[in-house]
Amino acid sequence: MSLDQLVLWRHGETDYNRAGRIQGHLDSALTENGVRQARQAAPAIAEFEPSIAVSSDLNRARTTAATYAEISGTEVALDKRLRETHVGEWQGLSGAEVEHGWPGALNTWRADPSWAPPGGESRVEVAARAVEVVVELDARHHGTALLTAHGGLITALTAKLLGLPVDLWPSLGGVRNCHWVVLKRRGGGDQRWRLMAHNAGVGE
Repeated sequence: MSLDQLVLWRHGETDYNRAGRIQGHLDSALTENGVRQARQAAPAIAEFEPSIAVSSDLNRARTTAATYAEISGTEVALDKRLRETHVGEWQGLSGAEVEHGWPGALNTWRADPSWAPPGGESRVEVAARAVEVVVELDARHHGTALLTAHGGLITALTAKLLGLPVDLWPSLGGVRNCHWVVLKRRGGGDQRWRLMAHNAGVGE
């Protein structure tokens, strides 16, 4: 048994997104716009007909995943390994506040996936815990798996599953709120993943 498709769906807009603050593991809520984004995207997500759906246990991802569950009648499991990058001392800060306290560190973090914010974790570490989820699902399910998670995690997991060298991970663009990434297996016994869609959304 193995999966042949992964859909990685980012949560809707949160109050922290709107304010330009770094969330990490902070349990922020969706804004009214974020709820609307999730409800608009959920029918498109349901069209992938996932055989299994798993969400980060953080509120913003759970609430987003719930919109899919409502229209599909599918239960969504929770897994804390799908949480966003823990950014340590930066959690809750704006980019300007981080730059003031740690000059140049934001650029280092964006350029080097192996570098971690003070007290936090690196993108490489985030990808490693997220891959564990995929491996476990791969052993028990077939078809399509839906993972509802966070922008940083989705980008890191995508790069890891594609086998990109770590120094090329930053070449992947970000994923907007309630947009998604689609990865498919090559087929014919080839278990490698291919990137089929990146930062896709409703009407695109």
